[in-house]
Amino acid sequence: MAEASSNAEDIKDCILESLILPESLSTDSNQVENALLPCMFCGQSYREEEKDGLLKHMIIDHKLVIADVKLIANFRRYILYWKKRFTEQSVADFCSVIRTNSQAPEDQQENYFLLCDVLPEDRILREELQQERLKKILEQQQRERSDTAFQRLCMFCNEEFKGNRSVLFNHMNEEHSFNVGLSDNIVYCNEYLDTLQEKIDRLQCLYCEKTFRDQNTLKDHMRKKQHRKVNPRNHEYDRFYIINYLELGKSWEEVQSEDDRELLDSNDDDWSDWEEHPVSAFCLFCDKHADTTEKLLFHMKDCHHFDLHKIKTDLGLKFYQQVKLVNFIRRQIHQCRCHGCQEKFQSKTELIAHMEKDNHIGILPERSLWDQPQYYFPTYENDSLLCTLSDSEEELSAQDQNEEIPVIGEDLTSLEALKKSSILNQLVRDMT
Repeated sequence: MAEASSNAEDIKDCILESLILPESLSTDSNQVENALLPCMFCGQSYREEEKDGLLKHMIIDHKLVIADVKLIANFRRYILYWKKRFTEQSVADFCSVIRTNSQAPEDQQENYFLLCDVLPEDRILREELQQERLKKILEQQQRERSDTAFQRLCMFCNEEFKGNRSVLFNHMNEEHSFNVGLSDNIVYCNEYLDTLQEKIDRLQCLYCEKTFRDQNTLKDHMRKKQHRKVNPRNHEYDRFYIINYLELGKSWEEVQSEDDRELLDSNDDDWSDWEEHPVSAFCLFCDKHADTTEKLLFHMKDCHHFDLHKIKTDLGLKFYQQVKLVNFIRRQIHQCRCHGCQEKFQSKTELIAHMEKDNHIGILPERSLWDQPQYYFPTYENDSLLCTLSDSEEELSAQDQNEEIPVIGEDLTSLEALKKSSILNQLVRDMT
């Protein structure tokens, strides 16, 4: 019976074909948006619209200042991430310390902590939140662009339009000279039009935002003053334009003012760095994923104390040896077996807890255990980490040096002189 159980376990562990890594993990956006914002240090919490109250609380009670809050794409996710990190390490390990009243007596001095993207971990977090938001926005925009069930009245003449939203925008542009830009660049279209309609109903000019006594006066004003557009200085409209989601820390004005003429004049046809569909690279030990290998390697080093680059350098691993090592660890984790001591566990949670407690994540077994031909084949067929591995720096530099050695052919114009002086003659004499 025991032998049968052992055979069943071996069959379970057997990997006959490559597995598939999960898609990028996502959360219920509605649930997240409706949740409270917790303080990073205590049990105090605030509603989403009370974000300023939370920031004030953390400054006054906990001496923490968060830089560039308005550039954080998902503030609640940002808060939850650092709340967890501050339970693992001291806030001083992450933040710059600002001392106030430095000339005053010591008992009157105070230390404030600045959390900003100068810290690589904070920068990576902000970029990840930005990319997640951009992906969500682009999906929403695509749904609206392809929607054929759109139905709405024109806010200027009350004519009804059905089908695609572009029909209404084209009508307002051609018939009323009201231009909101390219309709394909607009997102949350219905909400945007509701906002404009509400202002018109309040008899407010959409450009200068002055209020008038009746509809006719408003229309005459917008026609005579050429105020047939929205106010570009009103940031209330920013969320309705894709351009405001493209780059971290840049407004639509900054993106629009960038000079692209150098790009247009360039004859460089190298498109090797083009990434139309970025692929997530998954951590060896948890469900964390990143859009670049550099971010993933930083995560594994910082959170799991597994430095793949250092291991590669210390052991002088070539490309295919790194491939075998990654596939070996992937398979061990899939089978809930510690790659350091080969102990088997019932679940991945128990395995990771054991590896972290006994510091087995950074320990490699004997080379003969993982440096085997079977690990040439990927454990996960969509493992993008394998595509970014490279040879050790020493090997690459040696290859570069070899490539620089010139090869000079012998002069064949004087065959008699060549027979006497050629190195080949000397080699033949030495052999005989």
